[in-house]
Amino acid sequence: MRTVVLTRTRIRIAYAVAIAVDVCQWVLGPVGWAFADEALDVLAAGSISWAIGFHPLLLPAFLLEFLPIADLLPTWTGCVALVVMLRRRKEPPPPGPGEVIDI
Repeated sequence: MRTVVLTRTRIRIAYAVAIAVDVCQWVLGPVGWAFADEALDVLAAGSISWAIGFHPLLLPAFLLEFLPIADLLPTWTGCVALVVMLRRRKEPPPPGPGEVIDI
């Protein structure tokens, strides 16, 4: 599994995909169109995984989207926010000025 460095651009792409998919699913309504919701979910899972890397929290969000009323909730946006928060906590802070170690 590759480690993805979270940059502002990658985070913005993940949020843009998540928000766009959540809005589209809200517009389609609880019934949705034949397989349109599922296609959006597959697209969202793949795009978000590419942007911020795979995280196990993406799987429950993907499965939750198959419930009829649950796709009206902003599950993708919430999942991206949670994954970004968790990944930022794990990343070591960047070195500040004067903290450079030369070998």
